[in-house]
Amino acid sequence: MLENLRKDIEKLISLYEAEKAERVRLQALLLERDAENEACRKQIGDLEQQVNNLQLSEAFGAAGDKTAAKEKIERLIKEIDKCISLLEN
Repeated sequence: MLENLRKDIEKLISLYEAEKAERVRLQALLLERDAENEACRKQIGDLEQQVNNLQLSEAFGAAGDKTAAKEKIERLIKEIDKCISLLEN
């Protein structure tokens, strides 16, 4: 009887150690996945910014011509300034 109890305790300790090792492994895996997740979120943010920049470029009709876009922006700013001065008067 004492021998059976000893075997049962050893078996429980063995199972506990296996579960403890599995927990440590899963925690490390979780940290790794969290880091990957954060990197993907950053990449998504960067790509969304690139899309926004491209959409803005296309909106100003400057697919490759930066000077034309700059001129268009300057005209819009002048027009906005005129509107503001009209509102102030």
